[in-house]
Amino acid sequence: MSLSELLYMLVYVVGVMAFVGLNAAYLVLAERKGAGRFQRRPGPTEVGYAGWLQPIADGVKLLCKQLIVPTGADATVFRLAPLLVLIPSMMCLAVIPFSETLYGRNINVGLVFVFAFGAINVMAIMLSGWASRNKYAIISAARVVSQDVAYEIPMLLVVITLLMVTGTMNLREIVDQQAGWFWKWNLFRLDVNPLMPVTFIIFFTCMLAETNRSPFDMAEAESELVAGAFTEYAGMGFGVFFMAEYANIVVGSAMATVLFLGGWQSPFGVGSGVIWFLLKMYAVVFTVIWVRWTFPRTQFYNLLNLSWKILIPLSLFTLVLTAVMIKVLRA
Repeated sequence: MSLSELLYMLVYVVGVMAFVGLNAAYLVLAERKGAGRFQRRPGPTEVGYAGWLQPIADGVKLLCKQLIVPTGADATVFRLAPLLVLIPSMMCLAVIPFSETLYGRNINVGLVFVFAFGAINVMAIMLSGWASRNKYAIISAARVVSQDVAYEIPMLLVVITLLMVTGTMNLREIVDQQAGWFWKWNLFRLDVNPLMPVTFIIFFTCMLAETNRSPFDMAEAESELVAGAFTEYAGMGFGVFFMAEYANIVVGSAMATVLFLGGWQSPFGVGSGVIWFLLKMYAVVFTVIWVRWTFPRTQFYNLLNLSWKILIPLSLFTLVLTAVMIKVLRA
């Protein structure tokens, strides 16, 4: 690696860290403002102009609090778990192409890279509950593992369907194939799968489950299990888990944008660039927030049944349908 490439990677890493921090801070504000609108209340309004400095005040408050390790807990794993949740999300952002020129590394197996590091998130949440030596945290961690195993299967089946359509694991090549008007996006590739919009809905639903968002927020479930797997965490240890949650939302929304919505490609065939990528990505993020404050959490076994009895058979059907149509069309 040359010196210029090394400097570029260093600058990109710093940029990713700043991007993750700003997203965590101001997506929390956006969520609180959005929740206020959805529930017909004002939300944060006091700190700064219309509450815009509230994330800074919250960050300072968390930094001033002590990270207490409970008696009997595994201190090393307890302190390490928040970083194990956050770092994989930042690693995933290193291979996601935000435009034709803005990306960390362009690797041929970028799709596998993202899902490989994304799987570490489940292990980190499980370790956070186990290391706490708290029965509520351990129960919540066990539920997270059950949920993520259930929803990982239909998500991977959807990804295999996309691989059959695109024929590549390179994220840039997937976006390049969607260049032109919006009907060339994978979301509208009805020529190879008339159920492609359904495939996108399956992916979006699994993304909500993988990022532990309502109605799939079994990791936290504060109305049932105090703060779930994070019950014993205080101060910035607690804050890092929420930074990781919003970083995972950004990663999931970015992957939805790359795989289905044309990435940085303009929907009108001209003027492609990073602005289009961010507009699409944050539209998906807004939908994630919208879903949280619209649908209530249901009983845990109903959520598992949704995956095992509905999403997995449906994703398998779309996979087989895509294989048959590609075989017929290319014959």
